[in-house]
Amino acid sequence: MILTGTKQGHSSLSPVSVSTDASSMSMSPTSSRLKYVSLGVLVLQTTSLVLTMRYSRMLQSEGPRYLASSAVVCAEVLKIVACLLLVFRDQSFSVRALNRALKEEIINKPLLTLKLAIPSGIYTLQNNLLYVALSNLDAATYQVTYQLKILTTALFSVSMLGKRLGIYQWLSLVILMAGIALVQQWPTEVTSIAQQKDLTAGSQLMGLLAVLVACFSSGFAGVYFEKILKESKQSVWVRNIQLGLFGLIFGLVGVFVYDGERVRENGLFQGYNNVTWTVVALQALGGLVIAAVIKFADNILKGFATSISIILSTLISYFLLEDFDPTSVFFLGAMLVITATFLYGYERTPDRGNPNKV
Repeated sequence: MILTGTKQGHSSLSPVSVSTDASSMSMSPTSSRLKYVSLGVLVLQTTSLVLTMRYSRMLQSEGPRYLASSAVVCAEVLKIVACLLLVFRDQSFSVRALNRALKEEIINKPLLTLKLAIPSGIYTLQNNLLYVALSNLDAATYQVTYQLKILTTALFSVSMLGKRLGIYQWLSLVILMAGIALVQQWPTEVTSIAQQKDLTAGSQLMGLLAVLVACFSSGFAGVYFEKILKESKQSVWVRNIQLGLFGLIFGLVGVFVYDGERVRENGLFQGYNNVTWTVVALQALGGLVIAAVIKFADNILKGFATSISIILSTLISYFLLEDFDPTSVFFLGAMLVITATFLYGYERTPDRGNPNKV
């Protein structure tokens, strides 16, 4: 499972591949309830972030639209604050212990800290790309296409970590490619005249390219970060403080390089409203919530979460946002993507002769 945001995006906890052996989990009623609570949180976080981000980019306002680059920076700040509070709690609410922990893990380990600059920079780029994608694509098409990150993560895992994929995983990747090709080959029609004008101004091709680059960046950064995790033993919250600090630096550079003139004219928080702050909060905190509950969910439940999220995004895009008119070909492609998601998460009994096979 890719933890987004962990920079899933969308949010900023880095995408980390986490596998859970369901058979090793206690089958007590409490564990069973926690599994389904995890499922609910996964669905809520994934769906709400995509839909609110899409809605915020569609929302008509009298003044200028908020800057995506500034929203990314705000999310990084909020993530750092949240992680600091969590480390503070782990240190028994001692300021002295907090300072010591941060000094030991960040300042006294400069090489490890610098290594995290690479995934952090990629995550910052990825988060900005997701705003571009959802400014030009409806939520349903985005959700389906973004599942291509399963393919990129798998390929980088094979090439960088030496992992081996089973026949079910390779088959799921082929089905995934077919499903996404169908979704993109026959684009859906925009029912709203206002949205048609909006999508004409910002082409769907730009949205598609943004998603594709985000998928490749997500796959590479997630696997690179996993490789770093295997070489060190740090608190997940400390790691995300490190990522957040670099993300904040890269984000500020992006703000002043690409939007510097607009910031000077109307300020960093131009166009901000309650919806914008909701997007920022979901992007910053969503991944932290997922990190806290993901250990209770097995791969089958993760597949359910992704599938339900795609279905909900489709329904809400059609009935509420009215920016999406699905075709039968889109549904076929979406079903193939959902099938591929389940199949990729399917785990056979491990082969004792091939312990590295996944």
